[in-house]
Amino acid sequence: MSDMRVAVVTGAGSGVGREIARALLGAGYRVALAGRRPEPLRETAQGSDAALVVPTDVGDPESVAALFDGVRDSWARVDLLVNNAGTFGAAGSVGELSYSDWQAVVQANLTGSFLCAQHAFRVMREQDPQGGRIINNGSISAHSPRPRSVAYTATKHAITGLTKSISLDGRPYDIACGQIDIGNAATEMTAGIATGAVQADGSVRPEPTFDARHVADAVLYMAGLPLNANVQFLTVTATAMPFIGRG
Repeated sequence: MSDMRVAVVTGAGSGVGREIARALLGAGYRVALAGRRPEPLRETAQGSDAALVVPTDVGDPESVAALFDGVRDSWARVDLLVNNAGTFGAAGSVGELSYSDWQAVVQANLTGSFLCAQHAFRVMREQDPQGGRIINNGSISAHSPRPRSVAYTATKHAITGLTKSISLDGRPYDIACGQIDIGNAATEMTAGIATGAVQADGSVRPEPTFDARHVADAVLYMAGLPLNANVQFLTVTATAMPFIGRG
């Protein structure tokens, strides 16, 4: 077996997940690319013989189990999980959002992150040498909500609790866990923000964005630390976005 480190990146078919996966491949990791759509995953993997494409629904327990079984069968261990998969879901206030729309966001953002963390934790706990790192993608919404985003905001606040719980539970097994909170990285998912986003006062204004490659650089830093050091929380935003202050 090679001593190359093994990473699993969810939501690796586009946006921030694709940037993170490609950065890890460039840094010498073997990377399992997880996401719902096979073709975008293959595009992320293009040109690399260290990528494993594993179509996965992170909200489905059987699909997540198959993902980690496949990684373990291929490479025998997991050194890093980047819990990146997620969705904004339907917009709606707490008085408007349907149960099915709520459930879809919770399943993708929160249950999916829990299931992937659970399987990664088990592998990291049992492997030799023991240990590993889990990095959860929170969001600026883990701190401060946008209007009409109750499901997304609630799940991202919950990711912070998940991060802290994994950090505590992982201490006896050399498993570190941290969270990266991102504000307005330029991706397909955030394209509308650059043209006009609803503000707290009800107005619609364009917001600045920044290159998603800077998120990948931050994740590489977090992942590159020895397991006795950890970035617990890291926030990366477009400098002039309306996050700090009273808008």
